[in-house]
Amino acid sequence: MIEELGIPVWILVLLIVLIIWETIWKGIGLWKSGRNNQIAWFVYILIFNTAGILPIIYILFFQPKKSNKKKTGRRKK
Repeated sequence: MIEELGIPVWILVLLIVLIIWETIWKGIGLWKSGRNNQIAWFVYILIFNTAGILPIIYILFFQPKKSNKKKTGRRKK
């Protein structure tokens, strides 16, 4: 059926892989931006389909840095 339309099968496979790639990175980016209360990034990642590029940029460069302090649950006296 796909070949009847003149579309090679490898393009269909590439499209499916790209959709899965985008969905995974978009989910991670949305989750992290939502947890960090960064509404603008959440909306941008939600609206724009960039093949995972925008969520990767957010995660690498714009996500707030975590501190290295461990929380032990004990209070200092």
